[in-house]
Amino acid sequence: MTTLSSSGSRPTPTLEMVAALAGVSRSTVSRVVNASPKVTPDVISAVNDAIEALGYVPNRAARSLASRRTHTIALVIPENTARFFADPYFASVIQGVAMYLSSTEYTLTLLISSETDPSKTRRYLQGGNVDGALILSHHSDDQSYVQLARSLPVVFGGRPTSEAGPDTYVVDVDNVAAAERATAYLLSHGRSRVATIAGPQNMSAGIDRLEGWRRALGAAGIHDDLVEYGDFTPQGGAEAMQRMIDRGTPFDALFAASAQMASGALGVLREHGLVVPRDVSVTTIDNDYYAQNATPPLTTIDQPSTTQGAKIAETLVRLIEGETVERLTIIPTQLVERESV
Repeated sequence: MTTLSSSGSRPTPTLEMVAALAGVSRSTVSRVVNASPKVTPDVISAVNDAIEALGYVPNRAARSLASRRTHTIALVIPENTARFFADPYFASVIQGVAMYLSSTEYTLTLLISSETDPSKTRRYLQGGNVDGALILSHHSDDQSYVQLARSLPVVFGGRPTSEAGPDTYVVDVDNVAAAERATAYLLSHGRSRVATIAGPQNMSAGIDRLEGWRRALGAAGIHDDLVEYGDFTPQGGAEAMQRMIDRGTPFDALFAASAQMASGALGVLREHGLVVPRDVSVTTIDNDYYAQNATPPLTTIDQPSTTQGAKIAETLVRLIEGETVERLTIIPTQLVERESV
């Protein structure tokens, strides 16, 4: 049976027509179209030549039905909308994910998990709408995404605080080592009273960066407890810095667990007549807009978010395709020296 195109001028190429032109069976063409490894290079070449000559476009809907695949990947952000749009980290990760997926057959769906009904997002993910999910910014008060990995391929961009299971795959930086290096840098420049603005303690990045600060001080024989907590935002950093100053305990350096919090802290230091780095040296993590455009520009640990995004996408695609992948992939970081120390 010949199918006419919408214009009626020429038949729409079909799988059968490709098979006839290539001199192979319909099932062989199907295997080539679906990238089966059970086809010889000569046959693949002949089928691809026929596809190009005829202008055949595979029916993706039929292929998805046959393979039970949607060729869609969800990137899930379990954060409120305001924080998502304000944080350059998410934009960089999404750019990396999109860049990698552009070279594959997969498309990207962005899901900002509902604050009022997070179960709605999980129902969508488990409803056969996607082939896998990337989870960013996971909180300890929502263990369901770890549980989701039992029924759907899932890769976390950042270590989940919930107990990892055999289906947990993570792409992250070593946040403990990054914070330890940033703190040790302050100590190596003659500072001895290093305060910190730690991140939320229901997120692995907040927990691990506080641990890195403590390790660096412990290695130097210092056991201060100059800790205040923020929420990874400029306002959170400013409020934490104000509380630190109100304590009245002297300090000559600050490690802030994110560049956004460091930028907020700088404004409060200026309000109190403290000059960076003369009076207080500052280091942080994230080589983003906040670090680069602060006054002064901030010495920081660069975690390459675009690279991380590409890697979590690659890991998930390989997982969906049935390949063996590492359960933990660590992205290297780099110290960037600027004028804040």
